[in-house]
Amino acid sequence: MAPPLAGVVRLAAVSRVLVLALSILARLLFSPYDTSAPLSPPCLSSPASSSSDPNSTVSAAVSSLAVWDGVHFARPAECGYEYEQSFAFLPLLPASIALLARSLFVPLVPVLGYRAVLVLSGYVLNNVAFVAAAAYFYRLSVLILKDQKAAYRASVLFCFNPASVFYSSLYSESLYALFSLGGLFYLFSGANTVAAIMLALSGSARSNGALNAGYFCFQALLQAYDAAVQKKRPLLVVRALVAAALRSIFIFLPFFAFQAYGYVNICVHGSSEELRPWCKAKVPLLYGFIQSHYWGVGFLRYFQVKQLPNFLLASPVLSLAVYSIIHYTKMLHQLFQTTSIHRQIITALEERSVESYKRSDDMTVLRSGLSGFTNKTHGNSKVKQRKSVASETPSATFHDTMSANQNIKENQDEGSILLLPFILHLAFMTFTAFFVMHIQVSTRFLSASPPIYWAAAHILASPNCCSKRWGYLICVYFIAYILLGSLLFSNFYPFT
Repeated sequence: MAPPLAGVVRLAAVSRVLVLALSILARLLFSPYDTSAPLSPPCLSSPASSSSDPNSTVSAAVSSLAVWDGVHFARPAECGYEYEQSFAFLPLLPASIALLARSLFVPLVPVLGYRAVLVLSGYVLNNVAFVAAAAYFYRLSVLILKDQKAAYRASVLFCFNPASVFYSSLYSESLYALFSLGGLFYLFSGANTVAAIMLALSGSARSNGALNAGYFCFQALLQAYDAAVQKKRPLLVVRALVAAALRSIFIFLPFFAFQAYGYVNICVHGSSEELRPWCKAKVPLLYGFIQSHYWGVGFLRYFQVKQLPNFLLASPVLSLAVYSIIHYTKMLHQLFQTTSIHRQIITALEERSVESYKRSDDMTVLRSGLSGFTNKTHGNSKVKQRKSVASETPSATFHDTMSANQNIKENQDEGSILLLPFILHLAFMTFTAFFVMHIQVSTRFLSASPPIYWAAAHILASPNCCSKRWGYLICVYFIAYILLGSLLFSNFYPFT
């Protein structure tokens, strides 16, 4: 493991220990605002199967760690999706912790009880997932920024981000970050199949994970441009667009499959005598109805005077998101003024080709190492042959790519066209958070967006006095929200 990556993994692990310690300390020093979290009503499907926990005190203490939405994630894991509003909580986290509780942690069930083991499984899973997500964040940042130091600074900020408490609790943020960041890393590395699978899983963790299909669309546009303009091959254009469409459908599939599951359970096999209003709609989308009906989510519906404190709570992350969008938009504008879009597209595709060769060579080395002593010579010759193909056939390509990278390294503010989909994605997410959603959710909703940390790292590294003051405020903001989150969220007080 490379030293910077190892450092990021260590920092991520340390950050999780710190957040968990702060949360436990807050629970010991202060009384929770809502003490109903340990209560566990019997499952509707099998009320007779619910029994008292073997150690009620310890079990209640562990179960009480599920606060706010954590209660709603634990319930489907224990009882399945019983209520209409529970379908707002997508199935990846409940299914994962149920699997862990019935396999790895099953010996603890007689000691703590099933529900407490579910909560414990969620905490273990999410903290491990965050460490892996931080590693992917660093690797993705190196690919996009082409600067290890900038990638490392941004990764440190991600490890201690303002929404840290959610990544160490029974929420879906850690799994979403793991699969979205991992999927994007593999996408820009040329491993499309792995990328599609991981991004589809991100869509089964959080609904906004389906938006990651846009990255495949961006890649398809680059490939289609290259095929039409550079290679003059119309069939390759069609092939690139069809492949992107199929992968995008695959990424959307888990979310819509879950909506279909909800429709069958409520509208077809539901116990209610009268059909629910959304069942009669032309497009019966359960998730949108739940968000609007139960939580009042909708365009400008949160713009009320009484919500001003929540707007203030979300203002730091929204300000940082807007700065990131403006900063990188200006950077891309300057880039397109100095370098043609054609040259940028070709360079981006060549870089991806080089990354694909690197990954292919690594897999060949791994396979040859596992093939045994008898096939050693054959495996080595295969590796050499592949390396010669990677170094000779695209020699001009590699030379052009390295030349372009050298120009970027001489001036880190030039950026790359690969930043464009990240900025478009962040802009859409920021608009949705501000105008549609509950505004206070913005802190965790935007917490897995890499440009926020890239821009913050850029500010921290800037030598001028004004940037140093803003860098100091960013650090204060990150630290303050970690402390506030650990204190308020853990004790069932409103945070974000």
